[in-house]
Amino acid sequence: MSKLWHVTALSLYQLFLLVLSSGSDEESLSEGEMAALKEQVEEKKKLIATLRNKPWRMKRRLVLLKEAQEFVEKFEGALGKGKGRKLYAYKVMMAKKLIKFKRDFENFKTACIPWERKIKEVESHFGSSVASYFIFLRWMYGLNMVLFGFMFGLVVLPEILMGLPYGSIPRKTVPREEQGTAMDFSVLNDFGGYIKYSFLFYGYFNNERRIGLLQFRLPLSYLLVGVGIFGYSLMVVIRTMARNANEGGDGAEEGEFTFSWKMFTSWDYLIGNPETADNKYASITTSFKESIVDEQENQKDENIHLRRFLRVLANFLITCSLGGSGYLIYFVVKRSQDFAKMEKENLSWLEKNEVEFVMSLLGLVCPPLFETIAELEDYHPRIALKWQLGRIFALFLGNLYTFLFALFDEVNEKLETEKSIKNATDLAFHQYYTNYSSHYNTTDVPPQKVHPADVIRGPCWEDAVGIGFVKLIVSDMQVTYLTILIGDFARAVIVRFLNYCWCWDLEAGFPSYGEFDISGNVLGLIFNQGMIWMGAFYAPGLVGLNVLRLLSSMYYQCWAVMCCNVPHERVFKASRSNNFYMGLLLLVLFLSLLPVVYTIMTVSPSFDCGPFSGQAKMYDVIMETIEQDLPSFLANIFTYATNPGLILPAVLLMVLAIYYLNAVSKGYQNANLDLKRKMKMARDEEKNRRNNKDSTNEVMKDLEDLLPNKSLIPPPIEEEPPPDVVVDKGAKSPKIKPGAAARGVNLQKDVSLAAPNPRAPVTRAPGPRRGPPGNARSPQPGPGRGRGRGGHPSR
Repeated sequence: MSKLWHVTALSLYQLFLLVLSSGSDEESLSEGEMAALKEQVEEKKKLIATLRNKPWRMKRRLVLLKEAQEFVEKFEGALGKGKGRKLYAYKVMMAKKLIKFKRDFENFKTACIPWERKIKEVESHFGSSVASYFIFLRWMYGLNMVLFGFMFGLVVLPEILMGLPYGSIPRKTVPREEQGTAMDFSVLNDFGGYIKYSFLFYGYFNNERRIGLLQFRLPLSYLLVGVGIFGYSLMVVIRTMARNANEGGDGAEEGEFTFSWKMFTSWDYLIGNPETADNKYASITTSFKESIVDEQENQKDENIHLRRFLRVLANFLITCSLGGSGYLIYFVVKRSQDFAKMEKENLSWLEKNEVEFVMSLLGLVCPPLFETIAELEDYHPRIALKWQLGRIFALFLGNLYTFLFALFDEVNEKLETEKSIKNATDLAFHQYYTNYSSHYNTTDVPPQKVHPADVIRGPCWEDAVGIGFVKLIVSDMQVTYLTILIGDFARAVIVRFLNYCWCWDLEAGFPSYGEFDISGNVLGLIFNQGMIWMGAFYAPGLVGLNVLRLLSSMYYQCWAVMCCNVPHERVFKASRSNNFYMGLLLLVLFLSLLPVVYTIMTVSPSFDCGPFSGQAKMYDVIMETIEQDLPSFLANIFTYATNPGLILPAVLLMVLAIYYLNAVSKGYQNANLDLKRKMKMARDEEKNRRNNKDSTNEVMKDLEDLLPNKSLIPPPIEEEPPPDVVVDKGAKSPKIKPGAAARGVNLQKDVSLAAPNPRAPVTRAPGPRRGPPGNARSPQPGPGRGRGRGGHPSR
């Protein structure tokens, strides 16, 4: 240690000479002196690298760190020889700058992670389970930013820049009978008027194959982007799930000595900010609470038959609630279709928005009801959260698909109306053509001049579906924000300021501070994303609206949880992989894809709105592009590839490959479990061997004391003492440390209670008893002592 902290007089003299000769190219130090200096520099570097692990005070650490850094910075570049000294100094300088650049770049990347400090603050006070929601919200925001880039850059922006302007064609013009009320707030609030005939919805886009100077294929781009959104989302979700699975399993897994590790290794001694220290203290406290809950749940003893009955009863009640909510939504949607046939002036606000109001109300009331019923099951908080998530997921999904089924009934009615309008339009055009030809006696009939606002147009069912999804998103956002403002903020204000003058303790009793609803918020986020995936094909502006919603939700909910909520009474640790959320999102993605694919492949598009107007089916755009824009051999390849005779074997091969990979994955998992089990057994065996070795040493010591003059122990072999032996000067025998055995005796194999009995013939009488060689300090046996056959005692 003296060599590490102090520089000898010779070293100081060498350093002084090195400083004086730093400007010249002549070598002033010998190779030995240079090696000593290099050794000191390496020691200082090693000190800098290991300073964090030293059990010293912070003041001492900072002083030694500063001295070591100055020493290395001053003398490291002078270790070259002659002319290579400057080159070496330049290399060292560049290496330092590269290390500093890498460190700054890592810090920059960490600083660029959005809302990292906010999430860490929430995690320190409310635990990892609440923080997992905000991490998931941040991930969803990033996903929607990419989807918005696709939709805006490849669909909306080309139509705005290269398409026809507003008012040039009927689909981009407000009808004459609606222009008087097109800017009314009530109309705009229902997404009618100018909003309906804007780029936010499907009907605004033109059906020309190529637009602008770039000859951009807008209908093809619209279809590919609409399907590519699902493909990109699927790829990102699966990749995230795979990465999370590699990071490690469930949060319930705990290593050995959990509380000891948390007690002695949790604090970060490099913290210098008081606010960061408070957050770290709260985080460690919350971590202890999580581990205590896990330990209590593992040691719980319960009546299994009563518990099974209560769980069956709870699932029955929840199933009845799910069925009732689905029927209520279907009933309300059918009523709204009847209201749509009536005059809007005769309808109240509730009747106009009955569907959105009922769906938002069910999403608000059912989750607390499910949570109350789930108290009968008495699961671990983590398992109870998963059950709650699954039930709310079933509620939202059932409500959404019930809404879609009722909506497709309305779509079928609109398709019938469109057919009648189209037939009437064709008949009117045919009459105009006939009358003009007969009147002017010519076949060169000019097109009829009609203002775009006066053209008869169909109901455009795609716009109706898109407006329905936008209304659901906006109403869900409004209900969520009002719930937080009234249910959390107003409740916290009442408890905070009226607790001193109330009849009972408002904090401990009713209403108390609210807890953050993890399951409801997570499922609301997943349900909202499912509606975005389904509605983005019919309303391209819906993705941008969702980006604004997620951005405002992050700030609004972070403020609400830190200002109005308290930690859960039973704090629990979130899953480290977080794959349960991703699994639900993947299922919602698949179920959201089905209606879109059904409309693309089966339902006929509107004849006078949208990029696919004039086509029998939406996917005909791809076939048209293949036939007209690609070479014939590529068209033949696509024709053969879409043959069912090839698709079915390909699907079967994919299923077999998935089954094989799943079997291989399970085999690897079992092998990993076996390896972990063997490693644990080896570790336990090594631990037991060390414990048995120490106990054997103590037992052998007791046996040696009982033996007469240790006469039956074989003589030790003279050899150099091992590292565990300490030889005192002037002593005749080495002193062995406790727990260490001599080289001549193997306690596991060579120890025996009696000396080996050589099988040889006896040729002489036994002589007097002698002490063992090499044990001169031990007392000699007296007459009659020991188990040998000594001489007769003197009389």
